[in-house]
Amino acid sequence: MDLRPAVMADAEAIRQIYNIEVIGSTATLDLVPRTAEEQAKWMVAHSGVYPVIVADDGGEVVGFASLSPYRPRPGYATAVEDSIYVAEQRRGTGIGRTLLSEAVVCPQPRISLRRRSRRRRPGGLGRAPSSLWLRPRRHRA
Repeated sequence: MDLRPAVMADAEAIRQIYNIEVIGSTATLDLVPRTAEEQAKWMVAHSGVYPVIVADDGGEVVGFASLSPYRPRPGYATAVEDSIYVAEQRRGTGIGRTLLSEAVVCPQPRISLRRRSRRRRPGGLGRAPSSLWLRPRRHRA
């Protein structure tokens, strides 16, 4: 299995994985499944500083991770929310853990992460961030 940045060709696979959760759970808080057009717009919105990473197993997208703005207020400009979705038939195989590990180090190299929360994330991933705060690294002269 390889992790790589998502490309537009992955949009349908990502949409299928996501829409299963829209229909069968309350995890997404969406009420109706995404259309192909909505998914394409979402992909464009997540092509810059808020990336999408896919887990690719032999050419099949089996999961994805994305970062999204935490809040629209200027004070939250460097905070992000992470989302992890894994294809139903591949859950419990460590793909989600792998995606999360990659997502939290994915931002530009000039940015470092600082976790903020006291809750524990399941599965031995340490403290669960209620949000991830990104801050520029200080360069030493």
